[in-house]
This record gives sequence, C-alpha cells and structure tokens, in this order.
Amino acid sequence: MTTTLLMAIAIALIIEGLIPALFPNKWRAYVLKLANESIGSIRQIGIFLVFVGLVLLWLIN
Repeated sequence: MTTTLLMAIAIALIIEGLIPALFPNKWRAYVLKLANESIGSIRQIGIFLVFVGLVLLWLIN
C-alpha cells in the first residue's frame, strides 16, 4: 500500500512538473489568470478535481 501511494505521488509530481517545464510562458499566464479568480471559483475547481479523483479510484477498484 505504501509503495503504491508513493508511486501515485511520484506520477502526480512528474505530470505537474511537465507543464511548466515544457510550456513555461503558458504556465505563467495560467497562474496569473488563476491569481485573479475568486476564492469560491478556485475552491469549486478543487472540489471538482477531488471528486473526479475519488470516482476514478472507485472505478479502478
């Protein structure tokens, strides 16, 4: 279980690092745009992503 969790975290970090590494200008523009969003919008996006992740985990198991 611990190995699987560490592998999942490692894959997430690799994916998260690819975007700024490959497209730094677009990533910066996105971060600046995100900084101007309301807290409520950011929270809704976060909740949606958590929900999608939970559904994916449920489907896999």
